[in-house]
Amino acid sequence: MNISKKSYAKVNIFLKIAGKRDNYHLLVSRFVRVKSLYDTIEFSKGSYDTFTLEGKFGCPTASNTIYKAYLKLKEYSSSVNEYFKTHKVSVLKNIPEFAGLGGGSSNCATFIIMVNDVCNLNLSKDELSNLGASIGADVPFFIYEYDSANVTGVGEIVKEFKEEPLDIYTITPKVQCDTGAIFREFRDKYYSEVSKKEADKLLSMKSKDILDLLNPKEANDLYSPASSVYEELKLENMNFDKRYHFSGSGSSFFTVDKD
Repeated sequence: MNISKKSYAKVNIFLKIAGKRDNYHLLVSRFVRVKSLYDTIEFSKGSYDTFTLEGKFGCPTASNTIYKAYLKLKEYSSSVNEYFKTHKVSVLKNIPEFAGLGGGSSNCATFIIMVNDVCNLNLSKDELSNLGASIGADVPFFIYEYDSANVTGVGEIVKEFKEEPLDIYTITPKVQCDTGAIFREFRDKYYSEVSKKEADKLLSMKSKDILDLLNPKEANDLYSPASSVYEELKLENMNFDKRYHFSGSGSSFFTVDKD
């Protein structure tokens, strides 16, 4: 029997840098799932000599987060390798890549959740989150399947934030952002750390109140370096008819429909 699951996008309501740990930046952020934008992952029956992954990806299979998750999951049980001798993985992509919407991380997490179920691995959400964190910093958020959550550390600390659902609309310029280049620009020209007082304030506020209070530059520490590296992302170069905010390291912007 074929099975499928939606793999949702996310936006960052705010994203602040709180410090460094080894070679990683410590984040203080609010992640919110975008229910109107998702990929679909399907496991379909067949006969396959090797792990088979189909979809329009912007990277080779060896670099794909789903393939990386498969390599780790098959270490937990031989049933994983056996399952994918009789099933292939297909991904119908709708989430733009290299756009700050977490498509690759969401795909990875959704795949992990599906495999945990079909192969009866019986791993807890925390165990799945730890596995996902070894693949990508945003993966734990998607593992927990919260609509809204405060995310701290390097992305591994995820705490559900209860609030009313938001109707989020995204727009993605034709710019594929290099996250590494944007962080280098941030470190070289824009580096600052959010205070604990300000971080605690943001983590306690409702998302819609944060969006009302802060402009795109104030809400996201990565917007200024991103628009420095990619001038097309400067607000004066965007044809927006309402207020938009910047997600992750970009290139996507989003707004909330309050009507």
